[in-house]
Amino acid sequence: MTTVMEIQNLTLEYPIPRKYRKEGFTPSGIREISFNVKKGEVVGIIGHNGSGKSTLLKLMAGVFPPDEGRIAIRGSVSLLSGVGVGFHKDLTGRENAYLYGALMGRKQHEIDNLIEEIKEFAELAHHFDRPLRTYSSGMKSRLGISVATAFNPDLLLIDEVLGVGDASFREKSKKRVRQMIDESGAVVIVSHSLGLLKEICDRIIVLENGEIVYKGDPGDAVEAYLQL
Repeated sequence: MTTVMEIQNLTLEYPIPRKYRKEGFTPSGIREISFNVKKGEVVGIIGHNGSGKSTLLKLMAGVFPPDEGRIAIRGSVSLLSGVGVGFHKDLTGRENAYLYGALMGRKQHEIDNLIEEIKEFAELAHHFDRPLRTYSSGMKSRLGISVATAFNPDLLLIDEVLGVGDASFREKSKKRVRQMIDESGAVVIVSHSLGLLKEICDRIIVLENGEIVYKGDPGDAVEAYLQL
């Protein structure tokens, strides 16, 4: 099975102001993280707040440079983080879809071929042509998931948003991600929704204080997390 991403000894330390050290403040940096993601896999990442989950995802996406270690990714990467992150609030849903596609390296005719599918999947109806600033959090999430999965990156990084929205849309999103996986890609997902991760992940990585304390079977990983 083809390896989509290799991570070796990845480290990022956030500087801690002295006043926080006195209060026992713990940064969400990471230390000596190593694992691979293969084509067709869904890998989950769980951990308590401040364990380094989102930091690790942003390192994978190239948002942060590591202090040490290396990341090798074969193919295109898309980060879906928060609701509407990466979109412009004054652009419409349609315009944001074109912007996102362009940032993914897609040509206009390729986006043209997908735009109605994006609108239909997001269930935005006439809101698709209204500014993003008029959207609710759920609407932004639906647009983000629809756009990110439509362009079918080789590696899709998801931070929490798959669990956002009503039950029917969450189920539709899970099926869409699984379809994307079956066709070509891989997914790394950060979430506090343990039931969701046990359902869709092939492996789960547990982080604590910026370090991997378990990686492997989803059920065992959740038990390891609950015992921390």
